[in-house]
Amino acid sequence: MRIDRRDFVRGGIGLAFSAPMIGVAIPALLSRTARAAGEIMEKADLRDGQIRLALPEGWTYRSFGATGDIMADGVATPGRQDGMGAFAGPDGRLRVVRNHEERESGAAIGDASKAYDSNTIGGTTTLEVDAKSRELLGDWVSLNGTSFNCAGGVTPWGTWLSVEETVNGPDVRPDFAKNGPEHLMPHGFVFEVDPRWGPGEHAKAVPIRKAGRFPHEACSLDPATGALYLTEDQFLFPAGMYRYRTDENPVTEGRILDGGTLEMMRIKGSSEPVVTGGVLTVGESFDIDWVSIDNPDPEFSKSSPLSNNDAIRTVSLEGFEKGGAKFARPEGCWFSDGSLWFTCTRGGSSDAGLNESPEGEYGDGRGQVWRYEPATEKLTLAFQSTDPEILDLPDNLTVSPSGGVVICEDGQEGNFVRLLKPDGSMENLVENRTDRPDDEFAGVCFSPDGTTMFVNIQASNGLTFAIWREDNAPLV
Repeated sequence: MRIDRRDFVRGGIGLAFSAPMIGVAIPALLSRTARAAGEIMEKADLRDGQIRLALPEGWTYRSFGATGDIMADGVATPGRQDGMGAFAGPDGRLRVVRNHEERESGAAIGDASKAYDSNTIGGTTTLEVDAKSRELLGDWVSLNGTSFNCAGGVTPWGTWLSVEETVNGPDVRPDFAKNGPEHLMPHGFVFEVDPRWGPGEHAKAVPIRKAGRFPHEACSLDPATGALYLTEDQFLFPAGMYRYRTDENPVTEGRILDGGTLEMMRIKGSSEPVVTGGVLTVGESFDIDWVSIDNPDPEFSKSSPLSNNDAIRTVSLEGFEKGGAKFARPEGCWFSDGSLWFTCTRGGSSDAGLNESPEGEYGDGRGQVWRYEPATEKLTLAFQSTDPEILDLPDNLTVSPSGGVVICEDGQEGNFVRLLKPDGSMENLVENRTDRPDDEFAGVCFSPDGTTMFVNIQASNGLTFAIWREDNAPLV
């Protein structure tokens, strides 16, 4: 996720391997000598012949869903395309639910009667794509009246969880971009979107409030236990890793229920919060447990709104006071084969690079990949970048149906989609070759059969890509 916060600061203003790979992948990943490799070359977009991406030999792509394009429901496509999930659709087609990280106040997109907040322009759109030609067949609003819809996650029952990376609302003073108080409702929640909804069929947006009001980034659900794991993208401050549990298993219920318990990860036995954003040894493991968050859904005074810097830390500070572990910008996460994998975009910095003030970003590392195993309550540092040429600021991540670990970059000098291989090396899969090469990749996901990869280049003028092999074999 990128929101032009680097300029703001300067100016003062899941992942897992498939079962057969587990035994090989984990030891091999504990290497600090990885180098980005992989032959890629510029390819023309099948939509219009323009060069936008570099890909491996034998791969091709088509773009669609650009900001401003008029969708099938008559609504202009919102900007800032971000997290996505891909699903099997009707008649052999694919449906992709796509977040839009829009945060400004204004008339909600689509049907205002279904909006959570009628004066907020964020939400999701659903795209229907031909599974063979990868052409866009239709697109429409599927969630509206939300704000800063960053990433999220897919559920075992086939829905998309869209999350808000903000706590803006009428009870919070303006954020760094001067947005927030004009919103009519408090924000910072999880919402569930059904890809089966057609144009105009989406339900009125309802937040899962007990899953926390904080700057969410991504989430992923353990199908065995029903626990929902959530990352928190704090830019200026340390962030927590969270778990949300309900009495009824959501897999059995077929939906995310409100009224559950939110918890923050803690390093077991620590008397003080352990800062896991600093330099650590790859392969280092921690025994963890969880502390409860007693006030997961804080509300503040509308007559005397709280500052954004204070409001955005209310939930995490409660966890840290109980010994919760601090991380440097946890972002993408994915649960599979009994493990939760997540990135820390700014992990791996020196102790001197860590701060908790509005004057600078928390952490200055190039990124980490962590593995958490619920069965053993073990947290392991699986990968740590030591060079931006290897990996630069990992953000969204996913796993292909065949077990490939795929990571989007939100780097500072050009961006790639990278593949983390079982031997601990990085391979370049996709490079941004548009006239905005520093725009981040976001929302990487795969069709259920693994033959199509979807990804966005996020910007105010964003764009979505479908990528596949010319022989239609699984990608990675």
